[in-house]
Formats: sequence, structure tokens, C-alpha cells
Amino acid sequence: MDVLTENFSLYGKGFLGTVELTVYASALALVLGFLMASCRVAPVSSLRVLGTVWVTVLRNTPLTLLFFAVLLGLPRFGLVLPFQLFAVIALGCYTSAFICEVLRSGINTVPKGQGEAARSLGMNFGQTLSSVVLPQAFRSVIPPVGSTLIALAKNSAIAGAFSVTELLGTYKTLNELGYSIIWSFVWIAVGYLIITLTISAVFNVMEKRWGVAR
Repeated sequence: MDVLTENFSLYGKGFLGTVELTVYASALALVLGFLMASCRVAPVSSLRVLGTVWVTVLRNTPLTLLFFAVLLGLPRFGLVLPFQLFAVIALGCYTSAFICEVLRSGINTVPKGQGEAARSLGMNFGQTLSSVVLPQAFRSVIPPVGSTLIALAKNSAIAGAFSVTELLGTYKTLNELGYSIIWSFVWIAVGYLIITLTISAVFNVMEKRWGVAR
């Protein structure tokens, strides 16, 4: 317990850093994932190509490489931002590809007749997607979206290697201070467990309220 009690502020700072990364990157991933999923099912071929390229590139690019591309590449184009914001962009864009595929799979579970009926009533693509298809698809994608955001929370540990304050990075300071590396990692693991269990609990509540009855 000494590792935790004597370094509670350090752990707290790292914990809050991971929470902030998770929340902001999750919001970005959900927005981009929704947009790319809409592109992938759009009737316009250029939008489908855009969505396919986005998903294919990001899903097959190592997250660490994406961090390097964002942190080292964007400043070359004059975009200089805090490291934490760069980390949010890298995490959010990477996870958005997986969110996109989860949403697309949910959209594909909605019978085609639903969309055809909406179009026969005079609805355009955007109205059909937002008012008819997505509300039904949302119910079936709650668990996989939750799992994807849990993975995002754990992937945020990579940000510590790029000068971003987060939970895993606290072990460096603790190691320099001479604390047991084993117990340092135990309390780090507890912190991640709290975050992931919280996300899981939120999505369990959502699934019970809105999910598809089994």
C-alpha cells in the first residue's frame, strides 16, 4: 500500500490523464465512426470509396505507427498542438475505423424492406438512415461498441511513450524513486480495471434499457 499512499497524487494525475484521453478519443471515434459508416452505406460511390479507404488504412496500421505519423507528421504541415490533443486524434481516428465496422454491421442487420419502405414514403438517404435504420441498428451494436471503447481505454497506454500524462507512464517515475516495480504495476492495473469496468457498467445499463431482447 505504501506505493499507492505515498504517491497518490502521481497516480491520480495519471489516472485522470487516462480518463481524459479515453473520453475525448471516444467522442471523436464515435463521431468519425458514424460518418464513415454513413459513407460506407451511402448510394454515392465516391463516399463508399472514402469510407472503405479510411477503414482499410486505419485498421491495418499499427497504432504506434499512427502515433508517430500524427505527432511527427502534422507539425510538418504547420499544425502544432499539445501532445495530449495529438494523442486524442491518433486514438480517435484509429478507433473510428472499428466503430465504423461495428455500426455498419448493425446497419446490415436491419431488413432492406425498412429502407425501401422509407424511400417509398419520400424520405431521402439521410432521413432514412437517421430516422429508420440507425435507431434499429443502435440496439444491436451496444455491446460491440462498448468492447471497442474498452479497447480504446487500454490502447491509451501507448500515449505515455509520447510525453502524454497517463496512467501507465507513472511507473517510470516510481521506478526512479526506487519503489517496487511489481506493486507499481499492480496499482496501475487496478486503475485501468476501474476505467474499463466503469465503461462496461455503462454499456450494460444501456443494453438492458435499449438492447435487443434475447
